[in-house]
Amino acid sequence: MSFQFGMRPAEIVAEPEEADEEEVDRPIADEADLGAVLSETNVLEVLDQLDHELIALRPVKTRIREIAALLLIDKLRSEVGLASERPSLHMSFTGNPGTGKTTVAMKMAQVLHRLGYIEEARVVAVTRDDLVGQYVGHTAPKTKEVLRRAYGGVLFIDEAYYLYKAENERDYGGEAIEILLQVMEAERDNLVVIFAGYKDRMDDFFRSNPGLSSRVAHHIDFPDYDVDELMAIANLMMQNQSYVFGPGAEDTFRDYLERRVTRPRFAHGRSVRNSIDRARLRQANRLFGSGEGVLSRQELMTISPDDILQSSVFAEDHEPEDDDLPVLGSM
Repeated sequence: MSFQFGMRPAEIVAEPEEADEEEVDRPIADEADLGAVLSETNVLEVLDQLDHELIALRPVKTRIREIAALLLIDKLRSEVGLASERPSLHMSFTGNPGTGKTTVAMKMAQVLHRLGYIEEARVVAVTRDDLVGQYVGHTAPKTKEVLRRAYGGVLFIDEAYYLYKAENERDYGGEAIEILLQVMEAERDNLVVIFAGYKDRMDDFFRSNPGLSSRVAHHIDFPDYDVDELMAIANLMMQNQSYVFGPGAEDTFRDYLERRVTRPRFAHGRSVRNSIDRARLRQANRLFGSGEGVLSRQELMTISPDDILQSSVFAEDHEPEDDDLPVLGSM
């Protein structure tokens, strides 16, 4: 099966020009300038952004730096004539929802682009529904269209284990996997695939698909956040949106998190963002309902304890609000 993602109809391949004799005899360099490459690619800028924009996740950040270092040194090795085969860059990100997998995928795309391993710092995020059809002959066109859109960048497949349904012999997910296998090998210089999902299910997925497992070189696990880290995320989000906790509100929000982490559908950073959005919604309704004609800058910035306490999380006899669904306008 031929995909030829990189070919363009009007593309003309020119005959190679004869090299100047001086170029042929040019000696291979004995040294490579690390500082110059760092300055040229600005890779450290992306890694620093990863450090500053994501709370905790130290093992993840360390692994991303290690991958960046390998690619950077390979670039320098090629400059001095040393063998430098392109490493496999397909990855697996495992962890619970809201632990930063998509964000890290976007930063990884920036690193790969700046070092010249992909054409664009672009991430195409998909799920099973984008790849697998519902009837015969539908899956291959859908999968190939997704691969075409991702060509030259990163394809991020969330909840990838849903591609494989061993209990259903008539499921078309296996067809999508076969196409992915071929393209991951044939187009490895032009496309990076990242599989993502819960760790236990991803482990089963790779055990059931040894061909995929052998093509994925980097398995990165994203740990859960503890309450202190979730509070740091909340404070960063509040700061970025020009909000502040009023007297007692920060302690109230911590109490909210300690209750929320034990409830269903908790999604770490995503749940923190959605809970702040709901607090903003309550604050806006409170200020609107006050009937005051003039509101100070401080009032417009401040989240009060009551804006948080109105959450159903504090009502022991009720299920928590569905904070995995974003508030209107918060996308």
